[in-house]
Amino acid sequence: MTTLTREEIERGLAENRRSPNGAARNAHAEALAGAAETSGDRALFREALDNLINAYLYSSESSRMLVPFARLLQEYDKDPGAFSHWDAHSLFWQFKWVATAISDSPGIPLESATGWLDEMERRYRIAGYSERPVREAELWLADAIGEDERAERAFRRWLAAERDDMSDCRACELNSQGQYAVLHGNDAEALELWKPVLDGDLTCAEEPHRLLATSLLPLLRLDRADEARSHHLRGYRMARGNESLLPSVGKHIEFCALTGNESRGLEILAEHAAHVAPLANLDDRLAFHGSILVLLRQLRELGHGRTPAVPYEGTPRTVDELYEVLYAGCLDIARQFDARNGTTRVSDRFLAQVGREPLLAALPLGVRSAALPQTAPAPVPPHTSPGSEPALTGAAFTDLVERARRARDLGHPGTDALWAEVAVRLDTQPQADPLVRADLADQQALAAGRRGDEEAPELLSAVREDYRALGLAERVALTELRLAGVAAQSGAAPAEVRALLRVALRSAEALDAAEPLRARRIALAELSAIRMESYLRSVETPEGDDHHDHHGVLAAELTDFVAAHEGTAADLVAEAEEMLGRVALAQGDPERAVPLLAASAARAVLAGRPWQAVDALVLRAGVLMTLERPEEAETAARSALEHAVEVTDAETQGVVRLTLADILLQRGDAAAESAEHALTGAHWFDQAGLAADGGAHARLLLARAYARDDRTAEAAEVLQSALADLLEHGDQQAVSVREFLGDLLRRLNEPRPAAEQYLLAAEVTKDWEDPRPQAGLAHSAADTLNDAGLAVEAAAAYERALELHRLTGEVPVSEVRILRSLAWLELREEVTTTRVAGARKRMEEAAQVLETALAADPGSPGLRSELAQTWHQLAQVLDRHVNANGQSHEDDDEDDEDTGDTQDAEDEQLADVGAERAAPLSPAEVEGLRLEEIELWDRAARVYAELGPDHLRDRFQCVNNAAWTEQERGRTDAGSARVSALIDEARARPEDEVPDWLLPAAERLLAQLNDRD
Repeated sequence: MTTLTREEIERGLAENRRSPNGAARNAHAEALAGAAETSGDRALFREALDNLINAYLYSSESSRMLVPFARLLQEYDKDPGAFSHWDAHSLFWQFKWVATAISDSPGIPLESATGWLDEMERRYRIAGYSERPVREAELWLADAIGEDERAERAFRRWLAAERDDMSDCRACELNSQGQYAVLHGNDAEALELWKPVLDGDLTCAEEPHRLLATSLLPLLRLDRADEARSHHLRGYRMARGNESLLPSVGKHIEFCALTGNESRGLEILAEHAAHVAPLANLDDRLAFHGSILVLLRQLRELGHGRTPAVPYEGTPRTVDELYEVLYAGCLDIARQFDARNGTTRVSDRFLAQVGREPLLAALPLGVRSAALPQTAPAPVPPHTSPGSEPALTGAAFTDLVERARRARDLGHPGTDALWAEVAVRLDTQPQADPLVRADLADQQALAAGRRGDEEAPELLSAVREDYRALGLAERVALTELRLAGVAAQSGAAPAEVRALLRVALRSAEALDAAEPLRARRIALAELSAIRMESYLRSVETPEGDDHHDHHGVLAAELTDFVAAHEGTAADLVAEAEEMLGRVALAQGDPERAVPLLAASAARAVLAGRPWQAVDALVLRAGVLMTLERPEEAETAARSALEHAVEVTDAETQGVVRLTLADILLQRGDAAAESAEHALTGAHWFDQAGLAADGGAHARLLLARAYARDDRTAEAAEVLQSALADLLEHGDQQAVSVREFLGDLLRRLNEPRPAAEQYLLAAEVTKDWEDPRPQAGLAHSAADTLNDAGLAVEAAAAYERALELHRLTGEVPVSEVRILRSLAWLELREEVTTTRVAGARKRMEEAAQVLETALAADPGSPGLRSELAQTWHQLAQVLDRHVNANGQSHEDDDEDDEDTGDTQDAEDEQLADVGAERAAPLSPAEVEGLRLEEIELWDRAARVYAELGPDHLRDRFQCVNNAAWTEQERGRTDAGSARVSALIDEARARPEDEVPDWLLPAAERLLAQLNDRD
């Protein structure tokens, strides 16, 4: 084994602390601890043991921290004086982790677990710490072993004990208190306790990550499904891929299983397939695998037992196979706990968890999930037959048939479902009514025609003969018309379609004058002929031959139809008016379309067919939005939603909600309601098999609504799930979506993936004629790469963005900000004379760009502010040069709260100075730089003063910096005079014009300057 030097071990420890949590980090930490022990350096060994304990804690091997902790405790007992105050505090803090790990390790005898708890209490008492953490540890041990009275006593003593610096953070304590409430059936109390954490008021390294997952089932049990959905989207994003949070990941999987989102649960399981293994931490394994079993059990009950799940120990497993192996493993762990604890509590809770029934049949989550594979129908038991439904009485069956016929005649959306029930019940009737069979065959033939089945004409011909045999001429006439429609749909020759239409019209006209439906059959034949004739004319007209006014002819025919039938067939007239509205749109006349669509919808409602109004209202809403009449558009969309109650077509339901969601989002103050409709719309599109089309657009709208409502994490989760679909809808959308996702990720402080999205979007735009989109995206990518600390990549992106902005010649402010960012990047690694010169050149170039722009527009406040900011930052660059020489006022600056530092993002990019320092400056050079700094800050302050109160913070910062620089030059009076002048000016202004912070900050600055004198 190669012996490591002290420097190598220290470097390794620093690297290990930055490494991702997991087995690899743990193995490295173990090796470093071994090397440190071999070195004989006790301080280094203690440091390595501490690192190993922390590595184990944040992994699935947390139970392994016991050995290194015991070693570290021995080191403390040998020589407490060798431990600094912080080292000793850390050791006692780790005692809490160990107490939990011992309780969660069934291999450790109960006597030993109790002994460790007693030892923790003894040491805390001697060290002067509160018993609060001890009582919490006792609570969970007592709960696990079924000593409920002891657990309750420990809980009360825990809450009564004082908090001190050994107490868990408030977020973690509230987590535990709420979990105790849940165990006692008090979900509402738990959620009230958790509220400060769930709302983000209290946070820590693993909160609210854990609580967002823990709160899911309590929320569902309290019928707070919307909050549960939100917690799932936010919480899973935080827990994903984190080995120490596998139990939380499991809770998200269980949530999906209990809300009808089994496919989403499978996707989460697949993302964590590497951890579906015999984890070292048995308690975490029981929690994680127990939650997975809830999903697997639900999948089995839905008939997906043979569906591939994830591998286990390298072997692919189906749902059934994985269930069996995980169930056996978990039950074994639970029984180990039972044997250790002398109670069945752990196994009882495990069995109750696995046996949980769904809490909701279906809860739309908004994220895109692949549909589960179709399963074969369940085998029919031997004693039954496919038609063995309970027989209806004759009267009940007759009523069912009449309801189906009324629905058919009205064109009701539920017609198909009613006839499907008739089909199921028909064979149970003692006598087969020929008319019922003919009507049923008619419905089945019509369905075949809608699907475009080849046998549709044959089926319709047979239906026609059945009706003819029954003497139902009006049904014969209707079937003749359907034959024409099927022929047109199948692409038959125009002459054949026209011949069939003539037959259908003659059949309608030949009906007996006493037939109540004669007028309707004739009107329907005429309207169908108008529609199909328009289609046939378009087929017969050569492409590019525009001498035929198809739209004009169609509009005239429809207008005549409305006039002829206005009093006899309201629903058909409504249909004709909707067609007229669409023709008007095709002719480029939206103003004419609006009243036609409104009339169509109103007529359909009056005719008792509100579902027929939906399409016209949705179209009208869209037209009104293009005409910038949003209030009317919203009214139309809401009416469409109201009238869609009985619509069974999933796509239509999706379109209605997507339309209303879009209108509401554009309104600007209804993001929450917009999100609700977009979410439901996405669900309907999924049901229609259109997840990649309408569903993708609904999810994009949902993400925008969430973002508008400051629900950034949810927006990102939804958008990422639909990204692949959205990228298939053209380059413009691909760029827009990637930029939007980049913005969301940046707001979530995920700069690397954000930069990736900006760069991918920029790549799409590189061949566009207009360079501005690529310039903006390159600029965003550069800023984000800079935020991520990738200086080289950021500089390259800034240079590209600068080149593109200069091509446009239109955005001097963007150009200037890039130049300033490049200036600061010069100083990111080191501050040398050469680098300072490069930074100065960039700042001076930025000032020149602004001065040129101001020559053309001297009054522009935006340009003047940017120029002042550039002088301000150039002074900071020079000050950084002085600072590298060890002579600067920077450490004496007021804190941000007092100064109100409002510099741009590039001002915040000042990294620690590297090992290479600037060459020593002579006193004369330092003095020259200080004078230049003061002159630049004074110049910037004057511009800020001219720009007014909105720039007071920037002005105060300049005065602050100039005053301290004067003090460093030995001219405190000059610096104080600047501050005093600002104070006098502020006091002379009306009180309502002076911000609250200004006078206290200025007076404190003046006092500090005078104290230093």
